[in-house]
Amino acid sequence: MSKKIKPGIVITALIIVVIVVVAGLGVRTVILRNRPSAEGQAGGGGQRGRIATTVRVTEVVRSVIENNVMINGDVEPVNQVSIFPNVGGRITETLFQIGDSVDRGTIVAMIDPSRPGQVFSDSPVLSTIAGTILQAPVNRGDTVTILTPIYVVGDLSTLMIETFVPERFSNAARRGLGAQVFLEALPGETFRAVVDEVSPVLDPLSRTVRIRLRFQGRMDPRIKAGMFATVSLVTSTRQNVPIIPRGTAINTQGGWIAFTVDENNIAQRREISLGLESDQFVEVVYGLDAGDLVVSQGQNFLSDGDPVRILE
Repeated sequence: MSKKIKPGIVITALIIVVIVVVAGLGVRTVILRNRPSAEGQAGGGGQRGRIATTVRVTEVVRSVIENNVMINGDVEPVNQVSIFPNVGGRITETLFQIGDSVDRGTIVAMIDPSRPGQVFSDSPVLSTIAGTILQAPVNRGDTVTILTPIYVVGDLSTLMIETFVPERFSNAARRGLGAQVFLEALPGETFRAVVDEVSPVLDPLSRTVRIRLRFQGRMDPRIKAGMFATVSLVTSTRQNVPIIPRGTAINTQGGWIAFTVDENNIAQRREISLGLESDQFVEVVYGLDAGDLVVSQGQNFLSDGDPVRILE
């Protein structure tokens, strides 16, 4: 007679079989994961090819570069004076208004110098220059002294620009220095000017030095006294030096670098030193030569020896 197998023994045996199968699959998985791939074996550990970085390049050229400082100023008459009376008293007549033209020696006002109990004839006030009435600070009936300006007269046939240079650029301000002038009233146009007068002292409050510039060439009749002007003052100039576009050089800790491209389209890291800067370009003191192809766009993604693809 055969023995009857208990159900509990069958269940236990099935569980053991399942555990053994799962363990076997786990071991196989570990072995497969640790097995070197066919690609790795074929490559022998060699470096894969690097993808070329797309860049734009600019040729380093020799040219003139100017260092500028931008300051604001006002257009004013070259010759502008205040007209004072010879005596103090009450103004009985003002004969001109702002905008009127006067000649030298013209009577512009009358003053009664009388005091209580005294009677004097009116005293005339004469213009000392020919020009246009720019200001009329007093009115008929006002009492004035010999230090009170009756009118301000200016010669509008020749205009200049008055502006103030910050202290750190004051040593660069000198007579004959060239400048470009931009007027708010005439957008998009540029006028040439030259420094004609430099104050010998700095203003102690603003720490600036006053300069005056005269327009070069024929005076444009559209330019009027009182216009707001922006002056680009050339503080220094270098001739026949290597220049590159601003933004081409990369600032590192303690210096500047740029990337050039050789005949094999490989990027090369160059340490450079910069000199004068203008609005668009910067001078290269050393590190680059005329004719070098320097990366002007895409340089921030490069390392030394990277392949590049140049965009035309």
